[in-house]
Amino acid sequence: MEITKILAEAQDLWMKLNLRVAILASLVLQAFLIFFAPIRKRRSKWWITTPLWSAYLVADSVALYAFGLISKAQIHGGTSDSPIDASGHLLAFWAPFLLLHLGGPYTITAFALEDNELWGRHLLNLFIHLFSACYVFYQSLPGNKLIVPSILMFIGGSIKYIARTRALYLANFRILRGSLLPSPDPGPNYAKIMEGCVAQEEANSQPLITSLPSSDVGVEVEKILDDGTVIKEAFFYFKKFKGLLVDLIFSFHDRDESMRFFRSRTAKDAFRVIEVELNFFYDLLYTKSGIVHCPSGYIYRAISVSCIVAAFASFYVLNKHGFHKYDVQITYALLLGAIGLEFAILGMIIFSDWTIAKIETSEKHHGSSQGSNFIEFLLKFKSESSPFALHVLSARWSKSVSQYNLIDSRLRRWPKWFEKLIDARLRKWPKWIEEPLSLIPLREFFDDLKSGREEPYNDKLGELIFDELKRKASIANDLQSIKEMCATRGKWALEHTKTEVDCEILLPFICDVDYDESLLLWHIATELCYITDTKTYESTNHHRETSKVLSDYMLYLMIKQPGMMSVVAGIGQIRFQDTCAEMDRFFEEKLSDENKTNQYACQSLLSIPTEVKPADVKGGKSKSALFDACILAKELEKFGEARWEILNEVWLELLAYAAIHCQPNMHAQQLSKGGELVTLVWLLMVHLGLSKQFQVEGGTMDTSVE
Repeated sequence: MEITKILAEAQDLWMKLNLRVAILASLVLQAFLIFFAPIRKRRSKWWITTPLWSAYLVADSVALYAFGLISKAQIHGGTSDSPIDASGHLLAFWAPFLLLHLGGPYTITAFALEDNELWGRHLLNLFIHLFSACYVFYQSLPGNKLIVPSILMFIGGSIKYIARTRALYLANFRILRGSLLPSPDPGPNYAKIMEGCVAQEEANSQPLITSLPSSDVGVEVEKILDDGTVIKEAFFYFKKFKGLLVDLIFSFHDRDESMRFFRSRTAKDAFRVIEVELNFFYDLLYTKSGIVHCPSGYIYRAISVSCIVAAFASFYVLNKHGFHKYDVQITYALLLGAIGLEFAILGMIIFSDWTIAKIETSEKHHGSSQGSNFIEFLLKFKSESSPFALHVLSARWSKSVSQYNLIDSRLRRWPKWFEKLIDARLRKWPKWIEEPLSLIPLREFFDDLKSGREEPYNDKLGELIFDELKRKASIANDLQSIKEMCATRGKWALEHTKTEVDCEILLPFICDVDYDESLLLWHIATELCYITDTKTYESTNHHRETSKVLSDYMLYLMIKQPGMMSVVAGIGQIRFQDTCAEMDRFFEEKLSDENKTNQYACQSLLSIPTEVKPADVKGGKSKSALFDACILAKELEKFGEARWEILNEVWLELLAYAAIHCQPNMHAQQLSKGGELVTLVWLLMVHLGLSKQFQVEGGTMDTSVE
């Protein structure tokens, strides 16, 4: 009896509080998303992305649940502890707040690119919820004491909801591609030009075709860019090259203009511009920035904020006799929360890169300098010396390079009993238990906990990448040479190494193997050389460290980010599993628990005779690349100090190959997960002209012929 009584009291309490809890929870979720959603573009940890993902999904569900409770309460004559009339009026006033919440925060409209593809579903929900809010308002008539603030909130909430749906619609790749397509252009009148040229040739004996003007791209490094110029230039190239996201092609005029700018910059400035440009890409795809930072966006936002503030003022001066005290307090919390969040968003808009870029662009076109002082003020708040630490909030990517080392991960394997526990294939449980458990990727989760590691991105790494890409761009002057530069994956680096040594003996480890196999070969070989190299070469120490970082990063991409490597990785997962199996067997046979160290493991691998190729002994059944990598490591040892520069150049080329062959939508997907170095390399390659998307050549004739 006592339990039944307790349950009845709990149910009665919940019936009184459920609507109030739901609508306040909806407000809290909106605040959480507004302030914490930007973190995901500079942090990729699961303990950050998981709460954000959960809040993004739950926010809409809570608002819809509250809508249902309001409708139910009106049907049953209000909440259980409020007068029917007063409660009905407040319910009608609370409904528009849910429209405001369903409109979503400024800082996140889509959690993933797939959400933009569902804009049609959001449009349907928009009509349903607008109708529901109108119905709730109609039910409170006649005699609604809150008719004025309710209408004002309805206008403000509707504008925000429409803005969210429009942002999703415009960020959809199909719509985005359509909006970026140029107007139909038949080009110069070929028939008329040819007739005129023939006549001119007969009259003046001039050649019919003239040569293309030389695209002399300057290489002199100019002065260091200030923060305002970086944002302005990044915005300029964002507008010009956002068609990259949807695989549009560009002209060689665009290429030459971009090359001229980036080749005349330092590596640090080039990457600064790239970072800001990618941040504009992120805002376009995942936030409301694209629709807010335009004249109509400013107007709609001003109307929305004005309506919310006016609704608060109208409610404040209203006689609240007959309303429940706690309901009035909840209403004030909703109003003040809405106003506070709107002004917080206003601050984010003002201090955003978009605002600075718009002002800079406006000054350029109108010859005015009135906004310069305001821009300096904004940049001071975003600078690292700012006492308000806003530079932390304005970070544009994680500036970290994820690492995955094969030998280290196999030496630090989980105990066998634990692997059997987490591996669905090894569980000896009833089928009805095993099948649901197999859906949970426990092995991947625990492997990530064990092997997850990051190295900070540094300017030295950026300089090496930039200098190598500039070296290639300097010889890629036509479409054919560009294609060749984009297709090379280590061969060009070995044939044109800066060390000027003959690397012919290393070519089979690039030319005679697939890309995924070359990654494994050179990764293991790099680790063997790194661990067993006890010398210190002052001149090449940064090459040694950079080779190690790039080696572990490329394996991380192949194993942990297979979507980014799907175009080039082939059967990489199978080859990786076979290599792991052979390495595990070797370590179990050769290493005891006392000497399971990287140093001893690498020395043991190199001590195995490798005069005969592994394929001649084992056949083609296993795809393992372990002992082929040992052969490569021994060949590299013959180059002594020069091997680290060779390795560095090979890894830079392997990175560039992966960057330019990764699908643009996969690069875009990573922008919401902390960003990846390979994405920065991709965009930098495009700006240096190393992309097959430059395929529109200019005409070779004088089109001014009448």
